[in-house]
Amino acid sequence: MEHRITLPLTREKAAKLSSGDTVLLTGVIYTARDAAHKRIIEMLDRGEALPFDVEDAVIYYVGPTPAKPGQALGSAGPTTSYRMDAYAPRLLDLGLRGMIGKGQRGVEVVEAMKRNGSVYFGAIGGAGALLGSQVKKAEVIAFADLGAEAVHRLEVENFPLSVVIDSKGANLYASGRQAYLDSLK
Repeated sequence: MEHRITLPLTREKAAKLSSGDTVLLTGVIYTARDAAHKRIIEMLDRGEALPFDVEDAVIYYVGPTPAKPGQALGSAGPTTSYRMDAYAPRLLDLGLRGMIGKGQRGVEVVEAMKRNGSVYFGAIGGAGALLGSQVKKAEVIAFADLGAEAVHRLEVENFPLSVVIDSKGANLYASGRQAYLDSLK
């Protein structure tokens, strides 16, 4: 099933998504990779305010390339998500509702997603130019010294994704693999 979602991604909106669905997101998402996640957790440990409100937010695991003339952002392909697994449960417990990346997630992340009604979206690696073209506005909001890995606030329109793990824990990587194995019988 295809869904068009205007952000923020509330718990109610996330609950309507199922593993394998396609989604077009429109609204504000944030970028953060492992170095930024580490700093965000350190800020939480010190009791500091975060650079953005995590509640009902979506974080895209990406280090975008610089924008070419006339573009808001350059290529924006996903990075491997498991590198954020040490940090994700804490952010999910604070209300983070969506994560975008590629690859498997750990058991602790999936349990935190189920506990908090969150989803994990997959973006297609190798389609960074297409994904970047769906960004209408981009600005660095934290950790500029990290370069491409700084936290960006992105305004996206019809950002194409697939639901890999839904809020109930159904996992497209597992079900897709099983469907393939069943087709071989």
